[in-house]
Amino acid sequence: MKLATKIIIGLILGAIVGLILNITAPDLFKQLDTFLFTPLGKIFLNLINMLVVPIVFFSITLGVAGLGDPKKLGRIGVKTVTFFLGTTALAIVIGLVLALTIQPGNFGEFDTSSAEYEAKEAPSVAETLLNMIPTNPVKAFADGNMLQIIVFSIFVGLGITFLGKKASALLRFVEQGNDLMMYLVNLVMKFAPYGTFGLIAAAVGSQGLDALKAMGLYMGVVILALVIHAVVTYGSAIFFLAKQSPVAFFKNFSPAMAVAFSTSSSNATLPVSMETAQKRLKVPEPISSFVQPLGATINMDGTAIMQGVATIFIAQVYGIDLTITQMITVVLTAVLASIGTAGVPGVGLILLAMVLNSVGLPVAGIALIIGIDRLLDMARTAVNITGDAACAVIVAETEKKHGEYKIPEIDEKMV
Repeated sequence: MKLATKIIIGLILGAIVGLILNITAPDLFKQLDTFLFTPLGKIFLNLINMLVVPIVFFSITLGVAGLGDPKKLGRIGVKTVTFFLGTTALAIVIGLVLALTIQPGNFGEFDTSSAEYEAKEAPSVAETLLNMIPTNPVKAFADGNMLQIIVFSIFVGLGITFLGKKASALLRFVEQGNDLMMYLVNLVMKFAPYGTFGLIAAAVGSQGLDALKAMGLYMGVVILALVIHAVVTYGSAIFFLAKQSPVAFFKNFSPAMAVAFSTSSSNATLPVSMETAQKRLKVPEPISSFVQPLGATINMDGTAIMQGVATIFIAQVYGIDLTITQMITVVLTAVLASIGTAGVPGVGLILLAMVLNSVGLPVAGIALIIGIDRLLDMARTAVNITGDAACAVIVAETEKKHGEYKIPEIDEKMV
């Protein structure tokens, strides 16, 4: 049986077991969650997270060295950031339109009197841009600061390119380090079906039917928007820009989407999504190594959809009508904030708090949706990494006219 099939089976079984135990034996679920489900999930997440920092460093360094000409790096960077910001804006619009049409906040009764939420302050866009350059690369690696690691890796890759044969030994080290990380990813992924089972069982079992019923319509709108964005936006981009079959794209990338769904973390899924894009979608390694780590850090289409739906939902619950100007403010704020809060833990809710503040809506309304956010976080993470892969495929196709990208040949005499 293929690994992708095993992961999907683990995902489905986890959801079924978690739901059944929540309904029939909640006390048994708590015991199994403590000693089985959560440990299985944490072991898998820790194994994946163990590889994230080194794989980002090796892959981006190797990718930049493979691109060679800094002009190519700039060209690819512009295409990548343009795609990410454009699709993020479109995602928010889709969320806003669906929420205005279906009006999930006008159905049912919601207790706003006890709703409390303390918003964490997010760094500004300017502060984030200034903090991208690490003063201490070792500290950036220790803290897992992805933006700083990406910038440092780009500089190392450019240095290897300019030094040429003088850095051939270092290039060989980076190439072998990248090969080692890919081997370890394959090794860790053998545990993926069991980790997926544990993560999903814990998530679904802890929520149960009560939470799903109370917020069912809101969840339905978010999921519908995620599906539309994935199928229409990404599917159209793959078909028209990459000139490939959207069906083949989603089929080949489905293993990474399943892992993203279970982990709820773009960074944790990064090793899997990169390997899937390179092997199954045939994205050249230098392009994949640059685009996907950057996307895992700043591309938040799934989160943007949640912000759009949640903003309208909270406004409807509190009986507040938003003007067209306020809705445009929501779009602009969310797009800019997606850069400013890159790499911040709990980024989805931080972004939402910023958006609500920008249009004068009560931030306490976040308390209404926070209970089921864990389940929706799984779905939007799957959409986020799909956008990263779609961007990589499109960039690879548009770069064909500029020639193939290959890692520079090693001069064996210099090693």
